[in-house]
Amino acid sequence: MRGSARGAGLAAGLWLAGAAAAQAQSDPPCGSEGITAAYAQPTDRYPHGVLGDDLEWGALVVTCGSDSQTARLPQRLVFEDVAPRLAQLDGQGPPEIITVESHTSQGARLAIWGLREGGLQRLAATPHIGTRFRWLAPLGAADLDGDGMMELAYVDRPHLARILRVWRYDTTGLTEIAALQGVTNHRIGERDIAGGLRDCGNGPEMILADASWREVIAVSLTEGTLTQRPLGPHKGRASFAAALTCQPLP
Repeated sequence: MRGSARGAGLAAGLWLAGAAAAQAQSDPPCGSEGITAAYAQPTDRYPHGVLGDDLEWGALVVTCGSDSQTARLPQRLVFEDVAPRLAQLDGQGPPEIITVESHTSQGARLAIWGLREGGLQRLAATPHIGTRFRWLAPLGAADLDGDGMMELAYVDRPHLARILRVWRYDTTGLTEIAALQGVTNHRIGERDIAGGLRDCGNGPEMILADASWREVIAVSLTEGTLTQRPLGPHKGRASFAAALTCQPLP
């Protein structure tokens, strides 16, 4: 029903992502095969089309070694995303799986899944945006401020509100710790998500575009404050590719 045209633009290496129909792979502890995660069960029950078509995903399949687990969403939810992403958030066991879930009347939220006690469980989630057909575009997961705790970042409504939001993850769940207006990482109909995370030697930076898509910018988190700086003019995907690999922009 859908090919692999929805590619993943999160190529910074601070988390793993692939095409939605492909698999994301980690190193053990799941044996030599590692852990893989993929969306499954295409569905048209949420015809938003923000990623270029009216099909989303009804299930998440996670394989750890020889064991495979499937989480099937209820009719009111879909995975509205390019790919599940693997990130080690709690420092132990298999990595967690980061997804975007959208509700038929409440819009999108960031949701974290994980293998616990032999089963695939939703571990934490942000609140839904609150309105149908309102979406968020993930950016990355890392210890963004060097305090030893993991943060997750996304752009809230990248076509409308254009707000970067950063959430901290711990055993109690997700807590929003910072926000910045006037940035984006996706345009309606595109099948990938631009930008991501990089570390050029001075700690993680978030790579995005300004709200008008004129500049590529880097954003850092320090003591709860987000600070942005321009890297150069946006000239398409090559600009993001250069920024993410710490090269001068073309």
